[in-house]
Amino acid sequence: MNADPFMPLFVLLSSLVPSLVIFGLSDRQAGLRRWLYLGAEVVKLLLVVVMAERAAAGAVYEFSVPLLPGAELVLRAGPLALLFLVLSAGLWLLTTIYANGYMAGTPHQSRFYGFFGLCVTATAGVAMAGNLLTFFFFYELLTLVTYPLVVHTQSEAALRAGRTYLRYAIAGGTALLAGVIWLYVLAGAVPFTEGGALAAAGLGEQRAALTAIFVLLILGLGVKSALVPLHGWLPAAMVAPAPVSALLHAVAVVKAGAFGVLRVVYEVFGVSLAQELGVLGPLAVAAAITILYGSWMALQQDELKKRLAYSTVSQLAYITLGVSIAGAEATAGGIVHLVHHGVMKITLFFCAGVIAKTLGLTRISELDGVARRLPATMVAFSVAALGMMGLPPLAGFVTKWYLGLGAAENGELWPLAVLVLSTVLNAAYFLPIIYRAWFKAPPGPFTEKLPPSRFETRWVLLLPPLVTASLTVLVGLLATTELGALQWVSVIAERELPYAPEDIIP
Repeated sequence: MNADPFMPLFVLLSSLVPSLVIFGLSDRQAGLRRWLYLGAEVVKLLLVVVMAERAAAGAVYEFSVPLLPGAELVLRAGPLALLFLVLSAGLWLLTTIYANGYMAGTPHQSRFYGFFGLCVTATAGVAMAGNLLTFFFFYELLTLVTYPLVVHTQSEAALRAGRTYLRYAIAGGTALLAGVIWLYVLAGAVPFTEGGALAAAGLGEQRAALTAIFVLLILGLGVKSALVPLHGWLPAAMVAPAPVSALLHAVAVVKAGAFGVLRVVYEVFGVSLAQELGVLGPLAVAAAITILYGSWMALQQDELKKRLAYSTVSQLAYITLGVSIAGAEATAGGIVHLVHHGVMKITLFFCAGVIAKTLGLTRISELDGVARRLPATMVAFSVAALGMMGLPPLAGFVTKWYLGLGAAENGELWPLAVLVLSTVLNAAYFLPIIYRAWFKAPPGPFTEKLPPSRFETRWVLLLPPLVTASLTVLVGLLATTELGALQWVSVIAERELPYAPEDIIP
């Protein structure tokens, strides 16, 4: 069923137009900016929810315009794209509420919110890209509009982090462009196709060229998805304001890379061709190394946001591991982790920002007894951290269960060992934070950085982490129900993956 072809365009415009308008507003027009921005977010979320509801009934949304000779810019909102869109639209709304409290009183807010909205626009384009060329266009746009957010404070540290980010992003973009052009020469503008466009095109005999193209594409995507050793920009970028870190880790840049890996394996090459080329095994090894290295490096960090950043390096590779193991359960584990990781990690960054903004504390060694001053914040942090460790029935447990099940059913036991070791390391770097906050006495009175409030901090800072912590519990409890992410993954399996819905939820 072909639905309204303009709906994907409206989703893009719902954040693009207000963002461009906001650039023209002065910081004195904060009220107008706030309501314009929040209104845009509500509209975007409603559009995405309506599309998701109709897509579940079989609707297909596709919009295209000519881009190059023989190639079109295609926006297609299928079930996989809508999973990413619902996540980004929902968390964008919460992040903006949070940013209103975090950025209050700081300069250049119109610039900040303008680029923030453009970042979400580019992410929506990445999600809805209907072919590899369209994906590349929005993927690189995401690089350009994220840079001003990383350097927003314009401190020396921020500018240095920005330069690092650009070096990695340009190198990755160059590799990705080389892969896209090479593939365009071989097969034209490759559409994202169920079962793999290249497998369907019968190009399997060009093994050397296809293997080289796969490597180039993964190198390009591996920068944003922070595969080791392409991850160095991510911890450096933690100098950005907390709302940027939250959105960057939960929805935008890193998820765009992981989402791209999924598209390349399943819808450009196809699992069967990728297995025939022998490229999934090395990709799984790279993911496993990243999982363990990221966890080990997280353990070494005393700065809270850097520990969370290395945790992202590790946890994000679960998605790549699930994709490269292949099989219905492992793929389901990888795809649901797009959602589960987003909800848990944004909670942790929200909480880190609350602690820094309210008490000026940024190091783990400074957090003794902080739960006595910020109990609700630390409840949210603890729930998300336990979820990351994989404690049942929280969101992270569902991910690890499906990844482990997929590995076992494929007869590959080494990914199970990686998951177990990773869980031990997760506990080693999260539990000391929880222990310090709840069980150690504070060294003295805390230094208050914000005016007194009826709550433990500004309510706009406190509400978002409480909502996302609640979601961490709910998405785990409801995983296999009609409202759960796994149910939606079974719809994706039916429409876009080589698996049956009952392979995901028997």
